[in-house]
Amino acid sequence: MPDPACDLLVVGAGAAGLTAALTAAEQGARVLILTKGHAPDSSSWHAQGGIAGAVGDDDTAALHAVDTERAGRELCRPSAVKVLTEEGPERVRELIAMGVPFDPELSLEGGHSRRRVSSVEGAATGWAVTSLLGRMAARMDQISTREATNALALWTDGGRCLGVVTPDGPIAARATILAMGGAAALWARSTNPEGQIGDGIAIAFAAGAAVADLEFMQFHPTVLAGSRLLLTEALRGDGATLLDDKGERFVDELAPRDEVARAMVRKGRVWLDLRQVDRARFPGLMIEIEKAGFDPATQPIPVSPAAHYTIGGVVTDLVGRTDIPGLFAAGETAATGVHGANRLASNSLLECLVFGRRAALAALDEPAIPTRPEMPLAPPPERRASQELRDQVWREAGVMRDPADLAHLALSQDVVAQLVARFAVARWESRGVHYRIDAPTTDPAFEGHFVLRPGQELTLERWS
Repeated sequence: MPDPACDLLVVGAGAAGLTAALTAAEQGARVLILTKGHAPDSSSWHAQGGIAGAVGDDDTAALHAVDTERAGRELCRPSAVKVLTEEGPERVRELIAMGVPFDPELSLEGGHSRRRVSSVEGAATGWAVTSLLGRMAARMDQISTREATNALALWTDGGRCLGVVTPDGPIAARATILAMGGAAALWARSTNPEGQIGDGIAIAFAAGAAVADLEFMQFHPTVLAGSRLLLTEALRGDGATLLDDKGERFVDELAPRDEVARAMVRKGRVWLDLRQVDRARFPGLMIEIEKAGFDPATQPIPVSPAAHYTIGGVVTDLVGRTDIPGLFAAGETAATGVHGANRLASNSLLECLVFGRRAALAALDEPAIPTRPEMPLAPPPERRASQELRDQVWREAGVMRDPADLAHLALSQDVVAQLVARFAVARWESRGVHYRIDAPTTDPAFEGHFVLRPGQELTLERWS
């Protein structure tokens, strides 16, 4: 048995993973961060709009909670929403104290009743926050990082997680936090880096952890056609409009994202008109649009929805604890129930900060690992998503879903694609981001979270 490499093993170097690592290191723990690729490969790095938090004079945590629950379509876990909205402002203020150069004015995004989104240059928030946290982690002696190291499986013994198995062998730790992002890159049209195909969900489920809410994939409405370039919702908050091929508006641009995405799919071809926006507020984004060959000052930009945020994931409590002792999850890998059936804009980076910190503090209470544990078996091969698979997931589990397509996808050899389809087949209604053409209305009988534990059937649970 090798000596534990660390007290805390954090798999993932996005906002949730870095927050967890820094929190634990500040408590004196030895931390090892593993990343599948490199820092810019995380979804946090590419997150644009900002961080929601009730820091404005006209705002409160209670108002933020109301907006979160309204967007979540009667499915948000109230206790998780309370934690997110009440602890959120302090996490934002900590970033300000660290030196994140937030814009002087708060932004307004869809589903919010107040301007409460803190952003950097309008659309560079994820990069600003993640790069700052990364630099802080690099300066701490207690934190080590191994890049280009894939976690192929969890190392378990006697029902407890002892670390992970990598291509180079096992890594032991007193506690492990999965902060590996979501699965949106399983869809052919996505805003996520290509490696975000749900590896955290796959390895946790294989080890015996429960997963939930995997039917809920949020599609961001405004992504530059033919690319992964997300055009932040803050643009619509500042006056950008969506136009059909006749040049006419057809939807409330600040409605929740699921409503806007469906309206766009029904229209077919759609453009985002930025001509009335103060484009100087979004300098980096305007440069990227121009690089793609468009002039936002003179012409509307072609856009269409893309898979953006995985609402479901590995089931955790409010401190990131899964049902495998020693294993925690945070950020997009976790299913806390905080987003319900539709994530409120810019609650994701806030989720990383709040629950990443909570998971780290709880993980430090884990006992020492056994001195003679059973060594892990040879790891499975690395999961890969072919273009054929991505095309299939987009076609059969997209913005608007047909039950026959879902049944076909449920036969997939890829575990996460199969799980998405199984959950979507079970939810015989439309709610939030999950829309079935055969059941286009919401059914109160499904006011709960579908949960799957290995070897069992799907169950519908109500979380408080």
